[in-house]
Amino acid sequence: MEEKKLDLNSVIGFVLIFVILLFMLWQNQPSPEELEAQEKAKQEQVEADKKQAESEKETTKEVPSQDFSVASAKDSTQLVAIKNKLGAFAYSATLPSAKDGYTTVETEKLALKFNNKGGFLEEVKLKSFVNYDSVPIYIIKDKNTAFNINFGTTDSRILNTKDLYFEPSVIKNGDDTIVSMKLKVSDNRYLEYRYVIHKDDYMMDFDIQSKGLSDVINSSQTVNLDWSLKGYRHDKSITYENRYTRLTYRHESDKIDKLSPRGEDEEVVENASWMSFRQHFFSSILVSEKPLKTVTLFSEDHVDNEEVDTLYTKTFEAKFPLALQAGEVQENLKLYFGPTDQKVLKNYAYDLEDSIPFGWGIFGWINRHLFIPLFNFLVSVLPYGVAIIVMTILIKLLMSFVQYKQFLSQAKLKIIKPELDAIKEKHGDNKMKIQQETMALQSQVGASPLSGCLPALIQLPVFYALFQFFPSAFDLRQKSFLWAQDLSSYDVIAKLPFRIPMYGEHVSLFPILASIAIFFYMKMTTGQQSAMSQPQQEGMPDMQKMMKYMIYFSPLMMLVFFNNYASGLSLYYFISNLISIGIMLVIKNYILDEEKIHAQIQLKKAKPKKQSRFQKKMKEMMEQAEAQQRQQQNKKKK
Repeated sequence: MEEKKLDLNSVIGFVLIFVILLFMLWQNQPSPEELEAQEKAKQEQVEADKKQAESEKETTKEVPSQDFSVASAKDSTQLVAIKNKLGAFAYSATLPSAKDGYTTVETEKLALKFNNKGGFLEEVKLKSFVNYDSVPIYIIKDKNTAFNINFGTTDSRILNTKDLYFEPSVIKNGDDTIVSMKLKVSDNRYLEYRYVIHKDDYMMDFDIQSKGLSDVINSSQTVNLDWSLKGYRHDKSITYENRYTRLTYRHESDKIDKLSPRGEDEEVVENASWMSFRQHFFSSILVSEKPLKTVTLFSEDHVDNEEVDTLYTKTFEAKFPLALQAGEVQENLKLYFGPTDQKVLKNYAYDLEDSIPFGWGIFGWINRHLFIPLFNFLVSVLPYGVAIIVMTILIKLLMSFVQYKQFLSQAKLKIIKPELDAIKEKHGDNKMKIQQETMALQSQVGASPLSGCLPALIQLPVFYALFQFFPSAFDLRQKSFLWAQDLSSYDVIAKLPFRIPMYGEHVSLFPILASIAIFFYMKMTTGQQSAMSQPQQEGMPDMQKMMKYMIYFSPLMMLVFFNNYASGLSLYYFISNLISIGIMLVIKNYILDEEKIHAQIQLKKAKPKKQSRFQKKMKEMMEQAEAQQRQQQNKKKK
């Protein structure tokens, strides 16, 4: 009972205390004047804090972040970490240039941007050219290149210049601009990239030299230079451009070789004087003043599908050791960034024009000494499309004497056709005998089918040389004619809503015209040849059927294959076949007199003809073959 009373009293006591506290709080609450004063004091405190923060911010600005970081590096473990990583080259990381930055230089032809990190060209723009879509031509941009020197140091480190910061400087020397990028060990000891950029030139001097590093660079280890470039697409058809994008190099004084245009290819080359990373109409070329003893060259093709692979053509890479002289690097090189133009490249004393694919052997000789001078003269006085037509006419007139011989042989074969038919009728199924007498008659009148083939063979070098000339003719680039906007690329008269394999998604008119012309030309010539061909031999293909197929196959191949080729080349073939048809009609109707030829043939037949050793040997062989054939037939009968 006592405990219950005590609990009740405790509760009553707590309630009374709570009521008293509430009364005291109410009694002591601030008046409106006091609340206003408190709010004013709080606002003043906020203003004071704000001013203090601004004052601290201004004080921080007075110490440059660059100087602060340098001082911090010198006075903290950061410098120790840099030294552990870079050794003697830690000095370069403490300089103001040890941050991302660029040095830009412009000439009349080039806009160049050098990166402090790595010291090499970050961007190369050709100011005078645009691509198929009117975008400026950049050979180097957006990290599509890498340039690095890998070397060992005497304190057992392996360093890469691409990871280190160079100190840039730019000076003018007359019309030249000199860009120096120095990777420093101290203020007067460094590895330097020295670029001498000429005012109106695509070629620049590029020297790699070191000073005071003989005790820093480990001369017992190879110092390797590695340069790679990923070629951007510049033409309307990346497949067509990629066909003429190739790594070409000169070695052993005068040998010109190339890496494979497809897949991956690698070659180790000795005594290389230059290497060209050719991107069809534009090239990046590294030239060495003295032959490089050993260079590893590599290329990789990136175009498998034109619908998917639309940005890059190929990756090129060149890697070679730098020679040390008394422990120092001294390499004198040159860099060319510019058009793959024969007129430009031949101005340099390194035979750089040999990097243009004008063809090997006699084909290249014809292009360099005949077609290029002729074309350069014509375009100096005529529009480009007209120059192609005039050039085609001149070439066809030059070759007309060859065609005359060919047509004369065909005319003789046509005249003796009745006698050839009589031989076939006389000997029936004896094909060996038919062939023997046919050859004898043709030889007697001077109308051998081989005499018609020989002129065609003479024309082949000219045909192939022109096939190489037009896709490589820089002057045709972005030159228009009639409906063709660019004679170095395909013309378009219609866009297809779908893509046809091997043909494309457009229709070109010049290949259609060339196909029609070559069809009628072959119809006129092949028809005569098939009618007068020799009898088919056992085991040999039927030449008459093959000729008939070729009448349709050749124009079809022209139509499909040339739909993505340079319209200038299709224009040439169109005009060339038209002229061939015209020459053939003129010779047939106005020059060749079949009655006169027939009389000459009869006179030749009347005269005894002495056989040469070759003819006698052929006759003996055919007689032996005929005797063996008779023996086999007799055995079968038994």
